[in-house]
Amino acid sequence: MSDVKDAGPKLAGLVRSGDEQAEAIAITDFVFQANDISNAYLVTTSEGDVMVNTGFMDNAERTKRLLTPRRTGPLAFIILTQSHADHYGGVPEFLEEGTQVVGGPGFNEALGDMMGLQSFFGPRSGKLWGSTLKRGGTPKPAPNVVPDILVDRRLTIELGGRTFELISTPEGETIDSLTVWMPKEKIAFTGNVFGPVWLSMPFLNTLRGDKPRLVRNYLKSLETIRDLGAEIIVTGHGEAIRGAERIRADLDKMHAAVSFVRDYTLGGMKAGKDVHTLMREFAWPEGLEIGEFHGKASWAVKSIWREYSGWLHYEDGTTALYGVPRSSVDADLVELAGGAAKLAERAQAKLDAGAPLEAVHLTDIALSAEPDNAAVLTVRKAAHEALLAASGGKNLSETMWLRSEIAAMEAKLSD
Repeated sequence: MSDVKDAGPKLAGLVRSGDEQAEAIAITDFVFQANDISNAYLVTTSEGDVMVNTGFMDNAERTKRLLTPRRTGPLAFIILTQSHADHYGGVPEFLEEGTQVVGGPGFNEALGDMMGLQSFFGPRSGKLWGSTLKRGGTPKPAPNVVPDILVDRRLTIELGGRTFELISTPEGETIDSLTVWMPKEKIAFTGNVFGPVWLSMPFLNTLRGDKPRLVRNYLKSLETIRDLGAEIIVTGHGEAIRGAERIRADLDKMHAAVSFVRDYTLGGMKAGKDVHTLMREFAWPEGLEIGEFHGKASWAVKSIWREYSGWLHYEDGTTALYGVPRSSVDADLVELAGGAAKLAERAQAKLDAGAPLEAVHLTDIALSAEPDNAAVLTVRKAAHEALLAASGGKNLSETMWLRSEIAAMEAKLSD
């Protein structure tokens, strides 16, 4: 049975693993892997080839170059496991006459929402992923992809003696997520249903922002895949997971871990605890911990709380009902405190006492009134550095958020 230690390399390493790849990885003698931000896979048959995802647009030429030596016939199908650009970005590079593109339920709507909100999502993605992906100043735009075939719940494709069962398994990352099951060979291509790192916590609502992924649907999708009895699982990142016994044990552990987080959250709600208390108090029971390289259990607590309770947290009081944020009185608080410098002193005292988050709260207030105050920026930077050191650098989103904040403060201080 696997444990957290062998859950895979860090996420930053996974998404850059194709940079030095010289040839496609042979998963079997008919399945080949090109590493990318999300990997692209080629499946050969006696009557033509099938692609499962095509990688990111920035790396499409490299991906095609890696897979071309393994091609055996015309490309009959491109199957997209979800509507994120790191899965469909290379479609134009691979399309041939007669190639049919297949997407999951709601692919067009999900893609339309994501692309239509790029002015909102783009800067957020840049903050979290910009330095990891190293896209440069003029990144390629995502292509406009319209599938020829949309799966409803299940669709079976037969080609060259191979069977491809396309199964809707939503909520790992998108509502349109597909799993590609080859029943004769007992191979399942799961895309990012289980996130970018195997045996780790799902990211039910990313820091970038996205439609919340419902925990009940995630667990149902996991159960659907577990019931297949796969001997090889090919995910969106990293090496294939091999062995029916290992796969079953890992999926059982993931199911138990996510169920524990859900039950812990609901139990806390029933006991009258607020969401912040539940986030702070969460701890894994012995033997149940899974990786937190992308999502985190404490973040899942907040996502599940909102899934069940809605947007209104009663402890926020009357002001939560209206469009006037608490920050609207920050200038008044700064004035009453005797200026931003006074709050910087108190923030430093909090930091010295081992309370960096309380220090950040105080600097939020101070900077709202005096955004360029050097004393406030200095203690805020130190607080974020303390949080980064405490994080251990394991979770990519947390790490990149903190580093981005530190860089922003350094830039202001150097002006």
